[in-house]
Amino acid sequence: MENTIKDVVIGLEIHIQLTYLKTKLFCSCDSNYRNSLPNTHNCPICLGLPGTLPVINKEAVEFATRLALALNSKINSSTYFFRKNYFYCDLPKGFQISQYNKAGGRAFADGGQVTISLNNHKKEILLNRIHLEEDPARLVHKGSIATSPYTLIDYNRSGISLIEIVTEPVIQSPEEAREFLKRLKSIVQYTGISDLDLEGSVRVDANISIKGHERSEVKNINSFKEVERALRHEIIRQKNFLKRGKKLFQETRHWDDKRKVTLSLRTKEFEADYRYFPEQDLVPIEINSEFIQKVKESLPEMPKERTIRLIRQYVLSEFDAENLVLDKHIADFYEVGVNSDPTFGPNEFKQYCNWLMNDISGWLNEKSMTILQTKLQPKIVAELVTNIKEGNITTKIAKSFINDMMKGKSLVQIIKDKGKKRISDQKLLKNLALEVIEENSKIVEDCKRNLKAVEALIGKVMAKTHGQADPGITRRLMTKLLKEKRFIN
Repeated sequence: MENTIKDVVIGLEIHIQLTYLKTKLFCSCDSNYRNSLPNTHNCPICLGLPGTLPVINKEAVEFATRLALALNSKINSSTYFFRKNYFYCDLPKGFQISQYNKAGGRAFADGGQVTISLNNHKKEILLNRIHLEEDPARLVHKGSIATSPYTLIDYNRSGISLIEIVTEPVIQSPEEAREFLKRLKSIVQYTGISDLDLEGSVRVDANISIKGHERSEVKNINSFKEVERALRHEIIRQKNFLKRGKKLFQETRHWDDKRKVTLSLRTKEFEADYRYFPEQDLVPIEINSEFIQKVKESLPEMPKERTIRLIRQYVLSEFDAENLVLDKHIADFYEVGVNSDPTFGPNEFKQYCNWLMNDISGWLNEKSMTILQTKLQPKIVAELVTNIKEGNITTKIAKSFINDMMKGKSLVQIIKDKGKKRISDQKLLKNLALEVIEENSKIVEDCKRNLKAVEALIGKVMAKTHGQADPGITRRLMTKLLKEKRFIN
């Protein structure tokens, strides 16, 4: 994998549902189909019954404009829809209404870029285009797609508004793909067009090849987290294929996220197979500069601008600020928290950030939860930072509070329930230090040759107090006792 960047070519197609729209792209059916019975959010239009006429959702055009502006894409003043023809059971009409950037057609917007940072190096991931299209129906399989004895179809998703973002083939590794998708998710979150944490709200098609060979398209990877895994597997598969002297051919593959392998679905279709032609039942979308300006003025602060402001306002490093803004909910939480205590200054701003980005984010990742799904309040983290600063609890004690904090408990209640406070009684700590010195003669001998061994003795005291001993006082007393007993100079 270390040579991947030299010979791998990756392009991504990201399909994002506009989950904050109330209705579908071409009809008035409720778009909130999740947790509903199958085939209950349908009408003659989204089912493609004869004689029905689609009508474009105006707010979908506004959402697409928001994203295009946030991605620095060039919005085309006039675009129209095409029919993308292919016969498959997830398309009730026998074609998908999409946009096409050839044969006289244009995408909704062209170009754009997303800046990523990887290994202290910044890179622009260039975009080819973004366009609007309708989502097909959802196919339901029993177990894996490869082993399911049947396929069920739920047409509730049919006609849901999608934005497709197509990158140029400039991504050179799974790690770059991961960083790009993290930045893209953040931008989408800030524009307020979609909740990408909802199941099925985003799907990625990854086109991947070894330079000089045919590409494979891995379809419908259902989460950003799985994209990196799928790409890693496909790179190894293709390289092993070539090592055995076999020839790669263009094909469509499926990512099995349970078995962590890609499976061949079919020989890849070519553009001509889709027989694109203009959708005659929809008028062109005309967008003037006044509309674009109005949408631009309504855009909230974007991640790049927020990063600059957090650095200036809270004296954060660029690294800390960039990580905070990646998740808008985390960044919002941070700002509410640090502003809840008027005594906070640069040191507290930094400490609050550290707790959010390390222990709290680690807990969220482990549980696969967002901060909004917990009962944690910004004020509780502020209380944690204050209690550590005032010496009421140690950092080790504070770490043991995270689980209770996530349940919404206040620091006062947690400390009361657990009975954990910093131990600063010098007489008690001195007696414990003497005990540790007597019980650990080998470590004491090591201190004569290596002063760092003192930390092991301090750790023994911390263990005896379950992390409640004040580390500063303990270190000072331990060092003094070792010097008095001539174990160290």
